[in-house]
Amino acid sequence: MVEDTSNKRQKTVDMKRVLVFGGKTGWIGQLMVDLIKNKEDGVEVFVAESRMQNREAVAKELDEIKPTHVLNAAGITGRPNIDWCEDHKPETMRTNVIGTLNLADLCYERGIHCTVYATGCIFAYDEKHPEGSGIGFTEEDAPNFDGSFYSQTKGYMEPMLKEYPNCLILRVRMPVSDDLIHRNFVTKIVKYEKVVNIPNSMTILTEMLPLSLGMAKKGLTGVYNFTNPGVISHNQVLDLYKKYIDPEYTYQNFTIEEQAKVIKAPRSNNELDTTKLLRDMPEGIKINDIHTAFELCFQRMKENLTKQYGPLPESLPTEFRRK
Repeated sequence: MVEDTSNKRQKTVDMKRVLVFGGKTGWIGQLMVDLIKNKEDGVEVFVAESRMQNREAVAKELDEIKPTHVLNAAGITGRPNIDWCEDHKPETMRTNVIGTLNLADLCYERGIHCTVYATGCIFAYDEKHPEGSGIGFTEEDAPNFDGSFYSQTKGYMEPMLKEYPNCLILRVRMPVSDDLIHRNFVTKIVKYEKVVNIPNSMTILTEMLPLSLGMAKKGLTGVYNFTNPGVISHNQVLDLYKKYIDPEYTYQNFTIEEQAKVIKAPRSNNELDTTKLLRDMPEGIKINDIHTAFELCFQRMKENLTKQYGPLPESLPTEFRRK
């Protein structure tokens, strides 16, 4: 266990100008840009043009735009999944380590609050946190999972980032949106012939992203487990997919040992404790437990997909179906 120095708050500055890294091509970054444009009156939002690993370019952009807040939603997760990082280690480090530290440091020099959309995929169930026990990893726990190079880079970063008093570090896990974009956790697993059936903490973006903005406005800093409370299994998620999107969908399970034969790097499975998040949440913001949040998410997904494509499931495009 490491000492928690993260229960701090930066001097509150009114949110007026927000610079988003990852807002041009990144999934969460684009969602944050849209959220600010559509929901935040009186707040200007800017999409970063510089690459985080280019220190001089980032410094120039910060000095020109003079943001009150920076959102870092840029990072390499790999396409179609984190196995990509195993064969592209320098590229992964350039963004996930060098770039992330550059941006945090430059913001620190200028007194700018910096929110980092990080990951909770740096833990795995162990003897102190057994699967199904309800004992989640807290913000004070040191990472115990480095099975993938992606998780290794993230595990390196967190202890360093938390030393910056201007940084809010959000441990996102298996993010889910109200559509079937390729980055959505649901979209990924519905295409697999077989899935492992393990309970995990997950992040429903429609509920959680507005919360991240509220936390930045409040000036919160340090590490937070950024998931809906509780855990949900792969099977439970796919059963909801069958209920709302495709009643004819079928799936099979396999073991972690069987899964290991078809992937390059092991995957993180864990439960994150959300006590600190619920304690420090800004007033007026509500998030649901993960089961309620998923139910509502699939209801919105069904409505969105029906409007876009027509009656489900027959109208689902082929790219959303298992090959």
